[in-house]
Amino acid sequence: MEKKWWHGKTAYQIYPKSFYDTNGDGIGDLRGIIEKLDYLQELGIEILWISPVYLSPFADQGYDIADYCAIDPIFGNMEDMEQLLKEAKARGIAVLMDLVVNHCSDEHPWFVEACRDPEGPYGKYFYLRQVKDGKLPCNWRSYFGGPVWERIGETDWYYLHVFHKKQPDLNWENPELRQEIYRMMNWWLDKGLAGFRIDAIINIKKPLPFKDYPADREDGLCDMGTVLKDAQGIMEFLDEMRDQTFALHNAFSVGEVFNNKQEELPDFIGDQGCFSSIFDFSQTVEGKSPRGWYDSRVPGPDDYKRCCFESQRKSEGIGFFSNIIENHDEPRGVSYYLPDYAQNPMGKKLLAAMYFMLKGLPFIYQGQEIGMENMAFSSIEEIDDVNSRCEYQVCLDAGLNREEALKVVSLYSRDNARTPFQWDDSANGGFTEGTPWLGVNPNYREINVQSQEKDPDSILSFYKQMIRLRKDPQWKETIVYGETVPLMEEVSGLMAYLRRGREREILVLGNFNPKELSVPAGQSMEEGQILLNNAESLDIQGGNISLKPLQAVVLGIMHKNNG
Repeated sequence: MEKKWWHGKTAYQIYPKSFYDTNGDGIGDLRGIIEKLDYLQELGIEILWISPVYLSPFADQGYDIADYCAIDPIFGNMEDMEQLLKEAKARGIAVLMDLVVNHCSDEHPWFVEACRDPEGPYGKYFYLRQVKDGKLPCNWRSYFGGPVWERIGETDWYYLHVFHKKQPDLNWENPELRQEIYRMMNWWLDKGLAGFRIDAIINIKKPLPFKDYPADREDGLCDMGTVLKDAQGIMEFLDEMRDQTFALHNAFSVGEVFNNKQEELPDFIGDQGCFSSIFDFSQTVEGKSPRGWYDSRVPGPDDYKRCCFESQRKSEGIGFFSNIIENHDEPRGVSYYLPDYAQNPMGKKLLAAMYFMLKGLPFIYQGQEIGMENMAFSSIEEIDDVNSRCEYQVCLDAGLNREEALKVVSLYSRDNARTPFQWDDSANGGFTEGTPWLGVNPNYREINVQSQEKDPDSILSFYKQMIRLRKDPQWKETIVYGETVPLMEEVSGLMAYLRRGREREILVLGNFNPKELSVPAGQSMEEGQILLNNAESLDIQGGNISLKPLQAVVLGIMHKNNG
């Protein structure tokens, strides 16, 4: 594997609207990120992904962009953005922004002009079709529910949107549109951006011409996941993007790619891949149903282990996945992957260690490092997320009552991760002096940065230990480049693996069970150096390691032939 500047670093995602508010309007802003850069530096962060701060009407919380080269006033202005890039660079932090180019906002000048003249040049920037007799071009279902086609005013023209109706899809088949996008990307990279997280990119290639697929719900529509399996030729677009943007700047790129095929992985993340990395979503899609959240199954610890190991095997010798347990589109990982008995500080450290020590680039989502949890929503009115509201209706249509529907949506809602960051135990968790745009989790009095910063046994301190270990000269080569070797996969509730380097090995053990678990330990393991441990001690005797309930331990092992 060709070594890159970003290998060995730890990344952090900020959802700006909920991070830190400096002007009291209840919304996080760029000045807030600047004020907290020292916190991120102390944590050990070297790559920072900032979710969209572009000009937007916020139909989908900024992922509907009205101007790619302007900052929305609720976050600040371009001078703030430029200062953020400068201040981050001074602290050794590379900044990524979201690249949202499958779609834009219906308020973007391109789309406004396309609606005015569907047959003009800007009409070709989108998928516009004339409809006769009310027959839509295809029966695809939007990710947010309903048909992907929306009528333009009182005309017989319709436009395609695979997400919200205020997010018209851009027509990547048009080379003029692609060049507009590349110019915009290079403009940002020239400004000092280190790269991009690329949103929903697998959607840019549609199977054409449009056609119907077998319906998978009573609405007569078909899930986009099924549709996109038919799409061919996306690599032509992605390789062109790489060559005309990322490659010119030695930029880092991480793609949001779902359902990629094994044979395609080198094209995505190999040495000559279109992206530096893609996120591993195997755990997040596990148990999900095309019928909706109500029909989905929450993965247990053994499911989680299997998904992680399958991804590690797929990527070995090819490239790096970016590893997560949560992001702005998912519920809090500790409330989702951990059984009820494990949703405590020890269990949270266990889950952290299991994902963090895998091969790949670890991403931390804001608040994850202090163990922030899902919100207890008491009504659908407390939920802002458009996707959650759509799924709530899906639940009701499937026959669930309102209480049952709310319970389902509360588990999966994206708003779980979007509640304001919990800085301290003052009003609103120290996030704002105003009224927060989204409700603060009431547990901020117990779970916050201030209460954990000086506590050596806190979750925050544990994350700092893990990040320091990734940078430790003695173990860095093994952690970053060593092969992942799963162990004892048949043992339920145990997640065990080696990270095998040329001169050293690291053994990672995690007991997800509510009772002690004994695992065999070879002599090399008995002689191992304890690098991380979420318990007070480690019991190794009689050729066995006895793991306490929810114990996670990382052992460093020197190869015999190297002293």
